[in-house]
Formats: sequence, structure tokens, C-alpha cells
Amino acid sequence: MKIAIVTGSAGLIGSESCKQFEKDGFHVIGIDNDMRQYFFGQEASTSETEKALSSELTNYTHENVDIRDSDAIHSLFEKYGKEIKVVIHTAAQPSHDWAAREPLTDFGVNAVGTVNLLEATRQFAPNAVFIFTSTNKVYGDTPNFLPLEEKETRWEISEDHPFFKGIDESMSIDNCKHSVFGASKVAADIMVQEYGKYFGMKTGVFRGGCLTGPAHAGAELHGFLAYLMKCIVHEKPYRIFGYKGKQVRDNIHCHDLVSAFKSFYEAPRCGEVYNIGGGRHSNCSMLEAISIGEELSGKKLNYTYEEDNRIGDHIWYVSDVSKFQSHYPEWSFKYDLRGILVEIYEAIEKS
Repeated sequence: MKIAIVTGSAGLIGSESCKQFEKDGFHVIGIDNDMRQYFFGQEASTSETEKALSSELTNYTHENVDIRDSDAIHSLFEKYGKEIKVVIHTAAQPSHDWAAREPLTDFGVNAVGTVNLLEATRQFAPNAVFIFTSTNKVYGDTPNFLPLEEKETRWEISEDHPFFKGIDESMSIDNCKHSVFGASKVAADIMVQEYGKYFGMKTGVFRGGCLTGPAHAGAELHGFLAYLMKCIVHEKPYRIFGYKGKQVRDNIHCHDLVSAFKSFYEAPRCGEVYNIGGGRHSNCSMLEAISIGEELSGKKLNYTYEEDNRIGDHIWYVSDVSKFQSHYPEWSFKYDLRGILVEIYEAIEKS
């Protein structure tokens, strides 16, 4: 029996991973204790997704385990041992603002939980592929010092700049302000690399842009496109924080990200790092996303503007995915920005 362990299994990327790897013949062990509800409230709970996975997937087992509990994690990995072929670690505390409220909880989930999983993998399934969902926030506010130009609806970088096609893995993660969340993810990111390079494990770090899709339980503090579309459709007030609403993000659909995970699993490397996001294929400013959302819904967004940006927030971030594409040339995007927003809109309308 092939086992795939997926942490954060009821979240956006976790649930998509469960569906894909179960379809590919794995028995999936999902680890999720719905801390998202603790972070962001009842509307962000993943409990319904967990119930759906348990009822719809034939080869799925749910484990209500906290990844900070090293004894529980080690016991689970010992149970399945070398049958574990892949560990997909998506569980996280994902918000800048929330991390500053409870730094110990944030670091415990993001950093300590990751080390618990790495060590359990090393002890009981050393040949398993370990895939980690990191973040572009490991680069801190360094992207904000790029020579950006203000356009009508967005900030942009000149076409002759080396990073015009996107930010690649050469950008330094040192000597910058990360936010507490960014710092805890740096710690996890480096440890995943180290277990690959030091112990020779098959570990891959995916530094994501905005990860999105119709199953995203968006909240104000996390889940940009999903929360924005929810506010437009349900006519709820929305707040823009700084940068004139022209801040740019690249957005990658969960299907495309999990497809990249699958490519890495099939031909893994040791301690590799990839920037992964929508790149130039799929990106938008906040104002541009609002415009598309209003067009799709036929409704106007009721928003207010606050001058102060969130600490550690990027003005412009577009991923250069060319390194991953050079290693895995069979991988490509299925979704562009409009396709992503259409799916999110249709899912909210049906809910």
C-alpha cells in the first residue's frame, strides 16, 4: 500500500492534494485539526471540507492531530513506516497580522510543526518525498525596494529589469523585515532545505505566491481573491490597506500547484527550492481584481481605503517560475486569472 500523508488536509491546497493523490492510487492520511477556525473564526472553518473528503474519497483516513505534538506525529509515522511514499506539508498559520498577536503559536505551527514532520519522516520513512508549501514572504520586504513605477491601475517594473518576468530564487532572504509570519516560514523553509542537503532526503520547497481556488475559505486576514469575491457577491464591506490598491500579486490555482507537486514527486530532488505562482501568466493588482469581480457579479464592491499598509506586505510580487519549468518541462498552467475568478465566483454563488 502506498501512503500519502497530507497536513492541512482540509485546507485549500491540502484538500486538492488529497483528491489528486487518492486518484493516483495512494491511501491518503489527512492531518488537520481545524486551527483555521481558531485563527480566523467560524466562517473560515475547514470542517465541511474534512467531512466531504471523508465521505467522497474511498481511500482516505482523517487524523485530528496537531502537528506541534511531536509524540502524536511520531506515533502516526511509526504506524505506517516505509509505506509512506510522500508527505505533502501544507498546514500553516498563514497571516501576517495574526502572527503578531500570538508569535509563539505562529512559530509553533509553522516552524516547530515542520521540524516534527521532517524528523518523523527521517526516522520512519527516510525515502519518502517531502513537499513543503512555503511562501514568497520569506523574501521579506526586499521586493519593495525594486524600482517600481506607478501605473493607472497597478505598480509595475520596467521591461528591461532582470525581474520583469518575475522574482527568481536568487533574491536574498536576509537583512529585511519579514513580519513574524514570514520569519517563522523562513525557519521552516531552511529546515526543509537542510534535511534534504544534510541528510540526503528528497525534500522540495515551494515558495508560493497567492494560492487560490474555489474551495478557499477566504477571510480578511488571508485568502485575497476568495475573500474579495465573497465581499462583492454578498455585498459586504471590504478594506484596502495601503499602496493605493495598486499592489500586485500573482495568483496560482490550487490545481496547478498540486500538479507541480505531482511532477516533483515523480522526479524528486534533494533540498530544492522553487518560486511558484501565477507569474506573468496570472497576476493582478487589487484594483484590477475588483474590476473583474464586479464585472462577473454585476455588483459594485463597497470598500474603504486605509493609508497604512500591512507590515511586511509586498507592493509588487510576481513569481518567476522558469526554474521549476526547466526542471519539469511537462508542467504548465491550466488556469489564468480570469478562469480562477470565474470558478471562485461560481462557487460562492452556489454556496
